[in-house]
Amino acid sequence: MALSGWFVALIAVGAVPVVVLDGWYGLIAWLGVVVLLAAGDLALAGSPRKLRFARRTPARMRLGETEEAVLLIENTGERTVRGVLRDAWQPSAGIRPSRRRISLSPGERRVLRASLTPVRRGERTAAHVTVRAFGPLRLAARQASIRVPGSVRVLPPFSSRRHLPSRLARLRELDGRTSVMVRGQGTEFDSLREYVRGDDVRSIDWRATARRRDPATGGATLVVRTWRPERDRRVVIVVDSGRTSAARIADEPRLDTAFEASLLLAALATRAGDRVDLIVYDRRVRGRVQGATGADLLAKMVDAMAPIEPELLETDWAAVPALVRQATSQRALVLLLTSAQTPGSSRSLLTTLPELARDHTVLVASVADPDVLEAARQRGDRAQVYRAAAAERAALDATRVAGAIRQLGAEVVTGSPPTSRPPSPTPTSPSKPPAASESGAAGRL
Repeated sequence: MALSGWFVALIAVGAVPVVVLDGWYGLIAWLGVVVLLAAGDLALAGSPRKLRFARRTPARMRLGETEEAVLLIENTGERTVRGVLRDAWQPSAGIRPSRRRISLSPGERRVLRASLTPVRRGERTAAHVTVRAFGPLRLAARQASIRVPGSVRVLPPFSSRRHLPSRLARLRELDGRTSVMVRGQGTEFDSLREYVRGDDVRSIDWRATARRRDPATGGATLVVRTWRPERDRRVVIVVDSGRTSAARIADEPRLDTAFEASLLLAALATRAGDRVDLIVYDRRVRGRVQGATGADLLAKMVDAMAPIEPELLETDWAAVPALVRQATSQRALVLLLTSAQTPGSSRSLLTTLPELARDHTVLVASVADPDVLEAARQRGDRAQVYRAAAAERAALDATRVAGAIRQLGAEVVTGSPPTSRPPSPTPTSPSKPPAASESGAAGRL
């Protein structure tokens, strides 16, 4: 049972007899009248438990999108139900509106529509629906919470897909499917042919030239090697879901930024004919995608990423080489998406890199904080100078970690999320991208 503001107002009116009659008898009589009115109002109120509910919600949606959630209501009781309904979704589901007034006659059915705009990834659930049904006088109400389960899986937004057209255009150029002014070459030997004007002189095969003679003149004929782009290369993406991935960079968890990078790389690599495996790991495997190709790859990746949240514990990098061996026995491009900013947090990673770099091409990708880069440029007052000194120290630490990673045979890429003003290049960014001969996907990126 619930009491309304009208009930409280009527109780307050009972103070008038106390002042006028100078006694408590009038107040006691008034309280009795109000209680009787509330009891009668409650008896005439419709029963919320006579309502029947059903849900229609989308099974999946992307973070930031808005979808419609439908709640079906039927009054199976004998009295009209008038009151307020609250659909109890999680706050992060972003349901609007969550409360609304209802009035259902006996046997009436109603369709209530609301919009869902989630603000977090994962499973967003609704546990129950709470109905407060008032009587005709609106003094008292019957209240009940009816279990009406519902859920929607919120997938990563994949905002970086806007970069796909330009990257795919570059991929077509490397594959030779687009006319360009400069002749390019792949990285896998295909065949030999005679030299023609415009060929790269570095492609001349002098041994084959020495063996081939022009039948007409008897002189040597220049022979060049032709190349084709790599196919069926292996790419293993390892996403760190440990404590460092929980840090928010540009109002986004570091883990979500890593997911965006993984999706973009996977989309390009699978279009280039490479095979991609995904592992999300801290001290145990939180998500894994293996053996998927084409459009099925991205669908499985976003589905595996959706429920994963950062774990507040240190990542066990010593187990990563074994996980990579489980994914592939071939030489592969191993992309480690983690934080490589401080020597303390990177110590375990550095001890693991020699074993990985011995069998694979290793690329460590890290996210730089644009706020730190901005703080290093602002030195207007004493507080800003101290912040700039701390930012410069952080940049030096990141440079030391990047140098140690390169000495161990891996490469480092550091970038910042988009901001209103493009950040200056970070000191840990490599001077050039990995060579195409190292990996098919890396060369095409």
